[in-house]
Amino acid sequence: MENQSKAAPNRAAAKKADHSAEIKRPANLPQAIIQVMREVKGIEKNLQVGAGNNSYKGVADKDVKKIVGDAMERAGLCILPIEIIPSVKIERWEEIWNGQAKQKQSIFTEALCRYELLHESGESKIIQGYGHGVDSQDKSAGKATTYALKYALLYAFMIPTGAIDDADSLHSNDQAMPQKIQPIAKQHQPKKKALTESQYVKALQAIEKGEYDPNSLIKDYDLKEEWIKEINDNYLKK
Repeated sequence: MENQSKAAPNRAAAKKADHSAEIKRPANLPQAIIQVMREVKGIEKNLQVGAGNNSYKGVADKDVKKIVGDAMERAGLCILPIEIIPSVKIERWEEIWNGQAKQKQSIFTEALCRYELLHESGESKIIQGYGHGVDSQDKSAGKATTYALKYALLYAFMIPTGAIDDADSLHSNDQAMPQKIQPIAKQHQPKKKALTESQYVKALQAIEKGEYDPNSLIKDYDLKEEWIKEINDNYLKK
């Protein structure tokens, strides 16, 4: 019985020590940032934005807040918005619908946002995020600030999103070099027509009368070298 009573406190102490190790947080801000980077290795692009040929994959705001937010809490971090610098552009126009004129508008908002990243030790750091949004009513500002916070978190903790592009996964030395091809202009350039001696003489006569351009003669026909020199000396270098 005595041995069992001694074992029970020992097990309790060990359990308490293990629990303390589990909840131990980083001692300062840099250590906390590194812990989040170790925990969050990447976030998949699970959001389908748009439709048809213009659609693309994106990272959902809720995924970033959930995954990064949980890791920040475990590291003793929080983030607070401290400043928003907006820029708003409004375009209005008129459209005809069923014979009736209707006023339309598009509101484009850019937001440069500053946040304070705080650690429970008291240390803090200012980070920035940029976002923009378009809406026909009053949601462009919300879209812009949501975008800004999402990417401020992703960039602050260097979190990759989606699959790595081929350009990032392949070294330039590993990629096949493109085959050397002739310039398009040379590939499709028609073969010049040769002139006989009598045809060349007639062309010169036409040039002297102002009926033919000497540049066109050189450009359009396959001339002998001495003919080209003669044209340059007598008709082009005035």
